[in-house]
Amino acid sequence: METINVARDTSQKLFLESFIARAFRDKLPFAIWKKPKLGLVEMILDKDPQTHTPDTLDLDELPEGFLIHPFQRSETNQPVYIKATLYERLILGENVPIAGREWDREEIADQANEAFIRSKIAALPAQKDSNSSKKAQFIATVSKAVACIEQGAFYKVVPARLKKKKLPPDFDLAGVFLALCEAYPNAFVNCYFSEGSGCWIGASPETLIRTKGDSFYTMALAGTQKARGDNPLKNAAWTQKEIEEQALVSRYIVNCFKKIRLREYQELGPKTTVAGGLLHLKSEFLVDMRATNFPQLGSVMLKLLHPTSAVCGMPKENALDFLASEETFDRTYFAGFVGPVNLDGETDLFVNLRCARLENNEALLFAGAGITEDSVPEKEWEETELKCTILGKFIQTRKSR
Repeated sequence: METINVARDTSQKLFLESFIARAFRDKLPFAIWKKPKLGLVEMILDKDPQTHTPDTLDLDELPEGFLIHPFQRSETNQPVYIKATLYERLILGENVPIAGREWDREEIADQANEAFIRSKIAALPAQKDSNSSKKAQFIATVSKAVACIEQGAFYKVVPARLKKKKLPPDFDLAGVFLALCEAYPNAFVNCYFSEGSGCWIGASPETLIRTKGDSFYTMALAGTQKARGDNPLKNAAWTQKEIEEQALVSRYIVNCFKKIRLREYQELGPKTTVAGGLLHLKSEFLVDMRATNFPQLGSVMLKLLHPTSAVCGMPKENALDFLASEETFDRTYFAGFVGPVNLDGETDLFVNLRCARLENNEALLFAGAGITEDSVPEKEWEETELKCTILGKFIQTRKSR
């Protein structure tokens, strides 16, 4: 994939800014994303400003659009669906074709769009109960989790933390998005807004499900360490704790297959993979839906998988009860799932990780840590710091003048 230089590709940044500014100006939901390993930026806008809560998660029944699903449904956290009533695409590294668009050259060339977008983000109301997590409190939660695992309450649990950072006065949403595309070509880079979900930006390494034609795909991703050296894949050395953590996530997927009596699937891995300066262990699962006579597999597995062992724990209900009692903030859409549905015959949904909610001149950064009986509380805190840094360093970077 051809890499991009944000400063050089001024036309692309201006086009993204005009798209985002139009949505904010008209109070319309929008989504912008780049799929892993592709140099294509896709964007949709829903010309209906009303927040749409989908009646179903049966993927085949949804129109073309973008699905935003919370970690846990509640009265305040509902799924949001952005319909693709306007659909645009950009090829990274190429000049933006302006002819034929719904807005004119003068609007695209408006340098005031960047400041306008900042003002709209600053005006977004702050999330309730969104204080930054304290280190001592998080370490105490991890210690309690390990004790619960030793007592047999669950095998694994994934407590999360929240870290708040002030946005710089020259925060550039379109520039940050393009910079993330360049830095993390293997991630699902995304930015979206609706009245129901708020404004988010992220670079997720984890596919929840993908369906295209007769093919179904999912992955088990767990274990985290910093990528080091010129060849980080060869330098990786995994501990027993990390290997077991990844095995639990793979086992969770296999158990979901067993629940629906699906025996014909291909499992690849585990293998080490690079995602945004971090290394993870990944196993991949592929199913031929035609050969297994299971055309609804995507919708069925979506309901079974979420929330996965990688963001919740095992057994699921016990882990959820622990998180509800220990976490002092609302995850809202962190650790939920997001992605395009039924666009060009393909659905790609990703776990909403390495993400931030933008509001009130602040970024709310979220990160979780997979806790097993071998977890060391101090190291788990350090892991969440690494995960927050992935996105935080882009959000807080001032532009060079």
